Amino acid sequence: MDLSNYDPNGVGNPNNNIFGLPTTEEDARLIILPIPWEVTVSYGNGTARAPDDILRASLQVDLFDPDMNEEWKEGFYMRPADQHILLKSDYLRREAELYIDYISKGEIVADNQFMCRTVKDINEGSEFLNQWVYDQTMALLQKDKWVGLLGGDHSTPLGFMKALAEKHGEFGILQIDAHCDLRKAYEGLTYSHASIMYNALNEIPNVKKLVQVGIRDYGSDEWDYIHENSSRIQTYFDKKIKQKLYNGETWQSQVADIVSHLPEKVYISFDIDGLDPKLCPNTGTPVPGGLELEQIHFLFDQTIAAGKKIIGFDLNEVGIDVNADWDANVGARALYKLCNILVKSNRSASK
Repeated sequence: MDLSNYDPNGVGNPNNNIFGLPTTEEDARLIILPIPWEVTVSYGNGTARAPDDILRASLQVDLFDPDMNEEWKEGFYMRPADQHILLKSDYLRREAELYIDYISKGEIVADNQFMCRTVKDINEGSEFLNQWVYDQTMALLQKDKWVGLLGGDHSTPLGFMKALAEKHGEFGILQIDAHCDLRKAYEGLTYSHASIMYNALNEIPNVKKLVQVGIRDYGSDEWDYIHENSSRIQTYFDKKIKQKLYNGETWQSQVADIVSHLPEKVYISFDIDGLDPKLCPNTGTPVPGGLELEQIHFLFDQTIAAGKKIIGFDLNEVGIDVNADWDANVGARALYKLCNILVKSNRSASK
């Protein structure tokens, strides 16, 4: 990659790629794969089109990071969103809205032939998406690229996790989220956004540990599932995090405990609703409470400092606002941090 005429302190060039970098897919070591998919979201929508907003907002992100060593010079490249996937998402989303409205009123799905067909179509569409993500990410991994996913809703990374399991063997997931996402076939939809971690644990044996941070909205079935699988799931509920902070325990101390439960290889799954909703007001399912972005950055930095190897990441559920770009701005900065730590981790591992 020729950077001889590139000024990292200049104005972001909209003709360049993510963060204004003059990078091609061939040149880049890290490929960001946008997944414009939000079929099963059960509250707000818009996340399928977030990657385009984040791309535009990324031009305002300064590349200089005093805690990094110009990781961007390895090359970051975001692919264009696949329009066929977006169109499929739009079509199935309309079907899902009708279905969710139907069951919310207590109607019986088995009594309605159209709704039975709708559930089948949505589940088949989600299986198609999972396979598409697997195929795309596995092809990149086989080219020795580092890969990050940009959603879209939180159902999107399952295929990527399966590809990583084949390449890396055993690993753990560090999940930043307001929700557990441990519901089995939520609303009758096998690959619901609310089921991603349940599916990862049950379909990918190489996922040896799930460490959840910021959880504050969950059902009794998820509470029971966590306690029944305590050897495999470690959950840091937002309420307890805040209580410890109020009682004088530092965030540094809590982070040290979080990191201690992570295995050597770590996949980061960042649902942006894990943050305080003032930072992401248009996310699909906002919940009061949550963490500051700086707290998450500190957690990521300490994970690297502990010698963990980051093998991939996803950033999901960034909302869009037609009147402002605040969500995209925060999303772009979260994405830049994820890119940097992925590169830094793998640079360190190769030394």
